[in-house]
Amino acid sequence: MFDKEYLERIAAERKKWEEGPLASALKRFGVKESPNRFCTPLDIAGHNFLQKVGFPGQYPFTASEYAFPGPAEARGSLMSPRAGIYSGYGTAEDTRDLWRSQRRRGANVAFDLPTQIGYDSDHPMARGEVGKLGVAVDTLRDMEILYEAFQGVTTLDRMSSNFTINAPAVVILAMYLVLADEQGVPYDKLIATPQNDILKEFVARGTYIFPPRPSMRLTRDTIAFCTKHAPRINTVSINGSHMREAGATAAQELALAFSHAIAYGNLGLEAGLKPEEFLPRFTIRFTSGSMEFFREIARARAARRMWARLVKERFHTDNPRCMLMRDASNIGVGRYTLTTQRLLNNLTRGVIGGVLNALSGGDGFPGFPYDEPLGLGHSLEGWQLSIDAARIIRHEAKLCDVIDPLAGSYYVESLTDEVEAEAQKILDTIDDIGGAVAAIESGYTQREIAKSAYEFQRKVETGEVVIVGVNRFTGESELEVTTTRLVDHPYDPARREAAEAKQLAKLAEIKRVRDSRQVKRCLKEVRRVARTDDNIMPATIEAVKAYATVGEVCDVLREVFGEYEPAAY
Repeated sequence: MFDKEYLERIAAERKKWEEGPLASALKRFGVKESPNRFCTPLDIAGHNFLQKVGFPGQYPFTASEYAFPGPAEARGSLMSPRAGIYSGYGTAEDTRDLWRSQRRRGANVAFDLPTQIGYDSDHPMARGEVGKLGVAVDTLRDMEILYEAFQGVTTLDRMSSNFTINAPAVVILAMYLVLADEQGVPYDKLIATPQNDILKEFVARGTYIFPPRPSMRLTRDTIAFCTKHAPRINTVSINGSHMREAGATAAQELALAFSHAIAYGNLGLEAGLKPEEFLPRFTIRFTSGSMEFFREIARARAARRMWARLVKERFHTDNPRCMLMRDASNIGVGRYTLTTQRLLNNLTRGVIGGVLNALSGGDGFPGFPYDEPLGLGHSLEGWQLSIDAARIIRHEAKLCDVIDPLAGSYYVESLTDEVEAEAQKILDTIDDIGGAVAAIESGYTQREIAKSAYEFQRKVETGEVVIVGVNRFTGESELEVTTTRLVDHPYDPARREAAEAKQLAKLAEIKRVRDSRQVKRCLKEVRRVARTDDNIMPATIEAVKAYATVGEVCDVLREVFGEYEPAAY
């Protein structure tokens, strides 16, 4: 990129500057070394634009996944409080009524904790948690009620559904497929994304049920079944964000997410599929970034480049649809960067996140509403402000009108290389261990995240990491600025017991009127198939069609696979 003589001249001038003006300034302020970083062509010597950046929509996709992301007017055109905002609470009836009042055109379902870990609402472990942090779904009847929200508004073949579900993903996916049968919608018309990323549950969130290897078998079965019968369903949504929120660094998040993606990709190959058949239906999300503006932009660019190279080298395909990292531009500040102290400061954090999102190839969306720390989708005002921030970033500031505007920056290019190198080093270590599953089984992944979480908290407590209003600028003269939220989330805590009672009554009634013999026959078939290597999806579909519960299906699988018990590492 630069000739040798030019670089030598810059090196000489930089040395003079470091020993002269910089040294004098540091001495004047009593600082041993500069906390600021100033980059020159020396930091990207040998930088090859075509190899490192390339054109938008072309390998290595550093600049953008798409050649033309579309005008600002076209991006996020349905982004409003009525679009598919992630939500769910109480009973299916409660969530249905909320969605119906908003005339939603898409489903983005948050399930309650019992559903996520395969317990029915009447299980002793579920007491007090039914419908608390998401909607309770015990049987196909709950799914049927939930989707009554869209009657007269849209149909399954004209909408997208997202399910944040992992361990029992086969059961929830089966319910959705049966719902399609009931509505006469062919499977190949369905657009949906079950998260189905079980590996990050073992290292971050903890809503696992079965040990890693049988859990991966279930994921394999969903990949194989959907590839053949429902090819528009995104079979796995690899989520780096939850690992970041558990304490992983930016480099660890990239490396771990990609190691998991590689493991899921190998499942597709194991099922006899070609990369071109299933890789385009993987999505990868990195929504939870830090407030380090330029490093997060570099992370987004490095992520696109790493994924393209990994696909090309490990899955031996040059197919652009395989190398394109779908959902890669969901970069923004994470939940862990938002504070309950001085809540309105999160508005500023969100706008900064939206700007870095736009500059890293996204749509300018801030990520989370300012009052997210108070609970899932706490207020409609919070969502409205986040959505309007994105609109201002796109339409007024026009930050989405230029693709990869920081390409060529000495600092950003060097930082992109740096983040990629850090992530690649961790990925190489995971490869040496034997891959993502082996790294989890050995405790490597959990230990590394725990170390990073500890180190981050230590820096917060010592003040090395500054969080405004939390560990600095907290004197008596500082103000706690508040606001009145007029439209609170409809799930009043006082209604929780009533919601649980309604759900228990509904579940009891379903169990009373269903064909119990048919349920037993179907569960027996699930058990039989689980003990073989056959695809478990058809048997699961028949079971939920007979109104077998999430807990009943998962209990059969617990019997066959056992339950995962994390070791003390």
